[in-house]
Amino acid sequence: MSHNTIALNRRMDKFDGHHRVWLFGYGSLIFKADFPYIERRPAAIRGWSRRFWQGSHDHRGTETAPGRVVTLVPENGALCHGMAYLVTPEEFAHLDHREKNGYLRLATDIAFDDGSSAEGLVYIATHENEAFLGPASELDIARQIATARGPSGPNSEYLLELAKALRELGKPDPHVFEIERHLAALPAG
Repeated sequence: MSHNTIALNRRMDKFDGHHRVWLFGYGSLIFKADFPYIERRPAAIRGWSRRFWQGSHDHRGTETAPGRVVTLVPENGALCHGMAYLVTPEEFAHLDHREKNGYLRLATDIAFDDGSSAEGLVYIATHENEAFLGPASELDIARQIATARGPSGPNSEYLLELAKALRELGKPDPHVFEIERHLAALPAG
């Protein structure tokens, strides 16, 4: 599958006719909501773990030196914390472009901190897209993040902003925090 997924996402019609849709963000969508939204709430989805396994050729890296950004991988019993946004369907044109580097819209159940839940959307980059980099040690991921830079800025900024946002939510993520620890220990380049 091409890493440009705009056309594929436009075919997703599950929420056609809805006036409002919940969107779950687990990466940069937690700390960078560059779209209008009706409501914003801490939330989680079950059965998924956040991993820095997706390549970024368009935001935090380049075609020849991709950065690493998060995607979700299935994991029994896992709970991935993030932020949910209630948006109008008109926002998906912008979001499809923002998430075009291998991410597909999927329907998911979103659980809110107050115990309520709603069906909504999440963008996930699976191993089937060309930009998927796959697993690596947290140290190797930190080394790649330390040197990558793209049109949206240094890859390290993405990692540090995500770690900060998760701390502000009070939701630790051992994978993210371990990469952050390794990044801090690397010699300045």
